[in-house]
Amino acid sequence: MVQITLPDGSQRDYPGPVTVAEVAASIGAGLAKAALAGKVDGKVVDTSYQIESNSALSIITAKDADGLEVIRHSTAHLLAYAVKELFPDAQVTIGPVIEHGFFYDFSYKRPFTPEDLVVIEKKMAELAAKDEPIARRVLPRDEAIAYFKSLGEHYKAEIIESIPADQDVSLYREGKFEDLCRGPHVPSTGKLKHFKLMKLAGAYWRGDHKNEMLQRIYGTAWATKDELQQHLTMLEEAEKRDHRKLGRELDLFHIDDHAPGLVFWHPKGWTLWQGVEQYMRQVYRDNGYQEVKGPQIIDKGLWEKTGHWDKYRENMFVTESEKREYALKPMNCPGHILIFKQGIKSYRDLPLRYGEFGNCHRNEPSGGLHGIMRVRGFTQDDGHIFCTEDQILQECADFTALLQKVYKDFGFTKIIYKVATRPAQRIGSDEYWDKTEHALMESLRLSGCEFEIAAGEGAFYAPKIEYSLKDALGRHWQCGTIQIDHNMPERLDSEYVGEDGARHRPVMLHRAIVGSLERFIGILIEESAGALPAWLAPVQVAVLNITDAQAEYARSVAKTLQNQGLRVDLDLRNEKITYKIREHSMQKLPYLLVVGDKEMAAGAVAVRARGGKDLGAMSLDAFVQQITSDIAHKSVI
Repeated sequence: MVQITLPDGSQRDYPGPVTVAEVAASIGAGLAKAALAGKVDGKVVDTSYQIESNSALSIITAKDADGLEVIRHSTAHLLAYAVKELFPDAQVTIGPVIEHGFFYDFSYKRPFTPEDLVVIEKKMAELAAKDEPIARRVLPRDEAIAYFKSLGEHYKAEIIESIPADQDVSLYREGKFEDLCRGPHVPSTGKLKHFKLMKLAGAYWRGDHKNEMLQRIYGTAWATKDELQQHLTMLEEAEKRDHRKLGRELDLFHIDDHAPGLVFWHPKGWTLWQGVEQYMRQVYRDNGYQEVKGPQIIDKGLWEKTGHWDKYRENMFVTESEKREYALKPMNCPGHILIFKQGIKSYRDLPLRYGEFGNCHRNEPSGGLHGIMRVRGFTQDDGHIFCTEDQILQECADFTALLQKVYKDFGFTKIIYKVATRPAQRIGSDEYWDKTEHALMESLRLSGCEFEIAAGEGAFYAPKIEYSLKDALGRHWQCGTIQIDHNMPERLDSEYVGEDGARHRPVMLHRAIVGSLERFIGILIEESAGALPAWLAPVQVAVLNITDAQAEYARSVAKTLQNQGLRVDLDLRNEKITYKIREHSMQKLPYLLVVGDKEMAAGAVAVRARGGKDLGAMSLDAFVQQITSDIAHKSVI
């Protein structure tokens, strides 16, 4: 007798071992048809999985997150199946699920083309329509190696050779195609209906640049046609908003091969940068932070003491002088401790808050670089709070409130909160991790924030809260963070004199709100589609004359606005006014002021707001009041 406990708590008895599919069928024909997989005692398995003892079971359908994962995993195999049907000489390697889809890497004698993707996708649809069963079998490791070598699949054989000799491996077959995989998979190819191949890329075998360059095919797969279409629409919109494209069109910045992973800021882009930095600098001043500045190059010995040398050496740029080895700083925290250690600190000095717009460098792989979102040189709005144990909870709660205000000012109101807990490789005792993780969770509860647990994703020295923005397209961007750190003050021997006259270790809170300014500006550009609010726009208003007769009046209007502290572009070119309006509109300026004879005679301006909104004629004073109100309230036009 096998007893199955279902999610609603009800129980069903079966005379002997029973498969997930059989349980689903016993519940109802509709569920049996919808079943993609099962979750037995928390483990996702195929519908063919046989349950031999009393277990808890959930039937997984396309409505479940686990179901979508199984669909995408199975669609990756369907892609490989189609490629082998069309290109028999191609070798298959690996094909994992990724966010929103999957990819599969292939070795083939010629590059695949976009035209090939169309043919492959069509073949996938044909194979799916056959509704071929997907069946699992298990082989001893060495037998599996020999099997794949006989098929000419040497990459698969190499993967299996890395598995211990005493282990069995599982294979999944659909039609004429069989692949190495742990599973689970959908019961048959007919369950795979809503997919699309997206793009081609290169990828080194096993991620090692010394190995062969493989061809990677990316795809996406969804449970319904509507979900697939929504995703494709979102991607189209994301392409329009791509910060790299808008950076060129709006003349903000560029990336050059002479300095890969580093940003050349143009005048307009640097104006935007300064807008973000000066705003954050005011945030520092208003919230008790003292701004500091540390050196770019620090002796290797400091990074060894902090543990960064062992953990991050391969991502650090190093240099040598007079037989001493140095590193460009990848983060600012050790420098802030050295500043804290200068002079005797008392408990009365705490909490002591340091802030720095610190320039950091990390030797990111070239394949991971992405516009200004992922670079090798970046600036953080970095800050560290030195405090006592008793001050941790309030400081963390106050930081969350500050971060919420900053994000709101930049137009973000949807924030996702996660507490990243201890990783497998870490320093510090379990007692330390228990205490610090609890403090972070309590601070979020104190702030009234619902949060998720990101198990094992903390830094090697401390747990952290991760604050992620949700943008207009529903994408998540992790920007802010706060970490409780006892280890670094211990390693670098920092102290303060307590109320009892004894020496104590301070607690160090690592915190950032926008994180990398480069990345945050990229997010802002994509969120606004380049139509930045007036307070951030590099050019806030353009003044356009209709004919030369109004040139002098246009100059005086522009001068008046500049004297008000506004960023103004004066366009006196001998061009048609419709041409000038269109050209400046494409630059997504908040306001255009048109002056003709009528406006000049009345001492007024004709105002056009972004998006082609005609606000009519108004006095210059009235316009100044409007735009300064927009800037003061950080309004989005």
